[in-house]
Amino acid sequence: MPPRKRKDNGDLDMEKKNKRKRDGVPSCDDESDEEAEIILPAPMLHGRLLICGATNWDLVGRRQLPKGVKNLGGPNLWAPHTVGAMKEQSVRSIISGCCAAHSVVIDTEGQAYSWGRNDKAQLGHGDTERRDIPTTIESLTGTSIITAACGRNHTLFLSEDPLFRTMFPDTEIEKIWQWSRARKIEHGQVYAVGDNKMSQLGLGHQGAPVPSPTRIQYKGPPICRVACGAEFSMIADIRGNLYSFGCPEYGQLGHNTDGKYFVTSNKMTFSCELQPRKVQVFIEKTREGHVVPVIDVEVQDIACGVNHAVMLDRKKRVFTWGFGGYGRLGHTEPKNEMVPRMVKFFEGLNRGAKMIAAGSSFTMAVNELGALYLWGKNKPSGEAAMYPKPVSDLSGWQIRSIGCCNMSIVVAADESIVSWGSFPTYGELGFGDNKPKSSTIPQEAKPFDGIFVHQVSCGFGHALFIARADSEEEQKNIDGLPEYNPNRNKLN
Repeated sequence: MPPRKRKDNGDLDMEKKNKRKRDGVPSCDDESDEEAEIILPAPMLHGRLLICGATNWDLVGRRQLPKGVKNLGGPNLWAPHTVGAMKEQSVRSIISGCCAAHSVVIDTEGQAYSWGRNDKAQLGHGDTERRDIPTTIESLTGTSIITAACGRNHTLFLSEDPLFRTMFPDTEIEKIWQWSRARKIEHGQVYAVGDNKMSQLGLGHQGAPVPSPTRIQYKGPPICRVACGAEFSMIADIRGNLYSFGCPEYGQLGHNTDGKYFVTSNKMTFSCELQPRKVQVFIEKTREGHVVPVIDVEVQDIACGVNHAVMLDRKKRVFTWGFGGYGRLGHTEPKNEMVPRMVKFFEGLNRGAKMIAAGSSFTMAVNELGALYLWGKNKPSGEAAMYPKPVSDLSGWQIRSIGCCNMSIVVAADESIVSWGSFPTYGELGFGDNKPKSSTIPQEAKPFDGIFVHQVSCGFGHALFIARADSEEEQKNIDGLPEYNPNRNKLN
């Protein structure tokens, strides 16, 4: 078959303009003052929600219950389950975090739901009552939510993700933003809810929990990425700038300080960032130990562990900073980094990364050639990896999504779900009832046979999945799974 005829530049320009008109987006050459709404695309993949792992949201990840908290119980789901409350819903985004016991799911209409632990009002329902099933966040109804991020006790929501860089040339991004700002069109807004003890909500103050989603104190280009650590938050705008706020411990905010100061001679506290502050400096260290600034850094993706962060830029470079224990930063030493430092392993031709993820005390990346690497520590005993090491058991697999629990790892690759994690686990590996509860090496989760998973997201001890349901056979396979319908009256 002969190659398809290449369109000339004139045809391409006309096609782009026509597409923008069809999508309701103005051309940059359009100087009209006519009011218009910029409708930007959401994630295209969607499917059915599945869950496995811990559902005792009050107790998971804790040695004992806090005072005043009643244990409402909840079983460990050792095999994947459908969620009865979302049986008729098609979802496009699932979100939790490696230190979170709560989750967010977003349907194809942009409606956000949340469930799980709610001690600090992190679910966004205006109260502190635990939810056992995905529950509509009423205050966000009417706002199109694209994605979210979950910290230990707080949550960020991102509305109308502006994928400008995939829709317009770089030279037009600024024009589009200025056009929409002049008309007071809002998109790329971040809303925060939950614990604000360390100002991790970015509202300009710190103190009591905030029970309803509230817009953060930020004025600038639209936000397109959000991530949460235990008590800090990261956001990135469409220009590739990175911002952070919350607790600065270990240098995890990337502002060249850990924020410690003494209130009295024997009492120390932290000077928290009350609102988003731009991360100004990115560095690399030479073999001789010299610090060299890295320029032209534009954020592509960000992920956070409990007290560290990892970033992927548009040049496929990887940067890490924060707490360096167990080698989770990948710099061959357990040293804290106060500003983003480039991981030298991913520097060079065909050595860049295309995907990143972070667990509580470890970090992962997939390189340009599709190889999966891990560094840090994801098991309670044994040696830590002080620099990126390949996960040889997944060599040759096409990895499309990675979920990191506190210690366990769940990967969607090829037609399978592959997972591993050391004891104790709660069912997040999805191996099934009456099967091994843990594994120190990657193993296929057989209950997922015949089910194609688009995306994985993990909490402290649970895993969420978006399962493709495009055909009757796929729907039948999903319907063959057990259904999760919690009933508190039956829980001990």
